[in-house]
Amino acid sequence: MPPAASEIHSMQSEGPAPVSVADSIRHWADQLEQAGVYFGHGTDNAWDEAATLVLSAAGLDHDTPGAGDVRLTQAQLAQIQAYFGRRIGEREPAAYIIGEAWFAGLRMNVDPRVLIPRSPFAELILTDFMPWRTAGPVRRILEIGTGSGCIAIAAALQWPESQVVATDISAAALQVAQANRLAHGLEDRLGFVQADLLDGISGHYDLIITNPPYVPAAQVQDLPAEYLHEPGLGLASGPDGLASARRILQDAPALLAPDGLLALEVGVGWPALEAAFPQLPFLWPEFEAGGEGIALLTAADLAAAQ
Repeated sequence: MPPAASEIHSMQSEGPAPVSVADSIRHWADQLEQAGVYFGHGTDNAWDEAATLVLSAAGLDHDTPGAGDVRLTQAQLAQIQAYFGRRIGEREPAAYIIGEAWFAGLRMNVDPRVLIPRSPFAELILTDFMPWRTAGPVRRILEIGTGSGCIAIAAALQWPESQVVATDISAAALQVAQANRLAHGLEDRLGFVQADLLDGISGHYDLIITNPPYVPAAQVQDLPAEYLHEPGLGLASGPDGLASARRILQDAPALLAPDGLLALEVGVGWPALEAAFPQLPFLWPEFEAGGEGIALLTAADLAAAQ
């Protein structure tokens, strides 16, 4: 059980209060370790998580010279205590607490209307999907289930000659995506459509990217408490987690250009996807930065399986 707010106050009140950024990070990293919080939304260890929250409360960037030596004001210490009360006591993800996350080196606004960016798609985008994509230009991109808009924005910036269309079923999520589009100056090249996956989408695309829901519905409640702060609409996908993937594989062939590529993320559900579609020659890239479960299929592969 997470500690109560009173217990958190007691934990930080024992001994002298931290007075520098470095002291505060050290103190709160220890508290995160003792509390057994789950890391999976941008960091994978207590030190980085503590640094994210402390630096944000102090109004400092990670690369600010001498940040560790900055002495914290009482107001900043109070803000830090409030942040960790939420992180430890309520198991709220750090990205929601500070209202931002990073994807492909880009800052994104996030809140509980959208999933927190964490997809290995960042690595594929930054490397132009090579060597799996043909070397031709990427002029039209479709992203399905955009959430915060992070994947669509990263793709638009990676291929500056492209036009990007991104869909999401959630009007609330699209509000966040629109704010991120504005922040990155992409109003003229990135359009959003409220749609259930590919419903109502037309045209032909050189690249279709999608990170749809892929958690089996019965397993959602077994996820770490941090994930339960995220919108369930972006997590659960039928009894086996493949309901969205099935629809995408059915509808995507009609939307791919002749030399187009479909990239479909199913995470740890990749063995189930292979078992469900043995006729498809999925390619599974490996990622230097970690992550798994993005299937690549060419338009020709999909057409041959029809």
